[in-house]
Amino acid sequence: MIQNRALFQFQPFSKKQKQILTWWLPESPVSDCNGIIADGAIRSGKTVSMALSFVLFAMHNFEYKNFAMCGKTIGSFRRNVLAVLKNMLLSRGYILEEHRSDNMIEIKRNGVINYFYIFGGKDERSQDLIQGITLASVFFDEVALMPESFVNQATGRCSENGSKYWFNCNPNSPKHWFKQQWIDEAENKKLLYLHFTMNDNLSLSEEIKQRYREIYATGVFYRRYILGEWVGADGLVYPMFDEDKHIVSNTEGTGLYYISIDYGTNNPCVFLLWRLNKNTAVCVKEYYYDSHERNGCQKTDEEYYNDLEKFAEGYSIQKIIIDPSALSFKTTIKRHGKYIARDADNSVLDGIRLSATLLQSGHLYFHESCQNTIEEFGAYVWDEDSSEDEVIKEYDHAMDAMRYFVQTIMRRIIKFEGV
Repeated sequence: MIQNRALFQFQPFSKKQKQILTWWLPESPVSDCNGIIADGAIRSGKTVSMALSFVLFAMHNFEYKNFAMCGKTIGSFRRNVLAVLKNMLLSRGYILEEHRSDNMIEIKRNGVINYFYIFGGKDERSQDLIQGITLASVFFDEVALMPESFVNQATGRCSENGSKYWFNCNPNSPKHWFKQQWIDEAENKKLLYLHFTMNDNLSLSEEIKQRYREIYATGVFYRRYILGEWVGADGLVYPMFDEDKHIVSNTEGTGLYYISIDYGTNNPCVFLLWRLNKNTAVCVKEYYYDSHERNGCQKTDEEYYNDLEKFAEGYSIQKIIIDPSALSFKTTIKRHGKYIARDADNSVLDGIRLSATLLQSGHLYFHESCQNTIEEFGAYVWDEDSSEDEVIKEYDHAMDAMRYFVQTIMRRIIKFEGV
């Protein structure tokens, strides 16, 4: 049980954050709304004010009721929301008793007790987790990352009188189901809609705001994360790639060496050799075998393994990061016992976002000999006809191998908010 007051310094709330904190009060002109949507730029103060307001609303209006707080995963909600929320509540005299085995937090104040369950909404199966519970209200953090079925199931559980919905997210595609069915229908659904920019977060200095503008300086991520616009992903996936900036001619240097692999039989097979020094990586060389350019002559796993040994000769390889679908080739690598092979983190959009950030911020470089990889940067494009953020599956083999390394290895080393 957590009872002591936390020593935690809070910045003043902005006008829009105060709107979030007070919209449900009886004297508010919008207190009859069924819920609230807060969207917009990263680091704009949406999450902090939404989470606190949600608990204040619950404790002010209900007793001995169940509430749901949802993130993409339970772990991400604990990291991104709950840690700060606990401090804010403790500083206001609330008592928290956490039941981790049930993913539930019992919150008490002045004799009032309510129960807050944490759910993860990462895929279609997540809706099964929330079935059967009766809720007095639900809060979704980063709702645009959740499947529609999960959100529909959770909102459908809010059957207590006076229950309300709380939605928080960064923008996505204008064709996204949440944009079309909730934001565009906010008035019809009687939802309060508030749009945030970084200027609505009074704790951010101008220096930090400028740093985020530089991290997301071009393309769809700038328009979504900095301007807070619901725009489609079109054109080049990595428009920030600049041969004058990102291509190096010297292979010398110190660091740890990794190989990332996008395995293919009918499609090209790519090995990329990386040298990682602190938080900067250089792709030192590439292997690119396309059977279509060799009159359809495909290679066996053993032949690819022999090529891999020649490719890695002279380097001490920490790990080989391999396409998780390449089961037979991974088995071949492990059978030889020379290298440690690890499945890549194949989170496509997360990997693309982090790769774009590292390119923009100067943490990712390529040797001039990596010609196939360099060419793919100019041909790797978004699928403009898709309702989701998807890339066209052509000229993507070196891009996938790069993403595997970035998302699996570099993500643990370098952290950027909002990525």
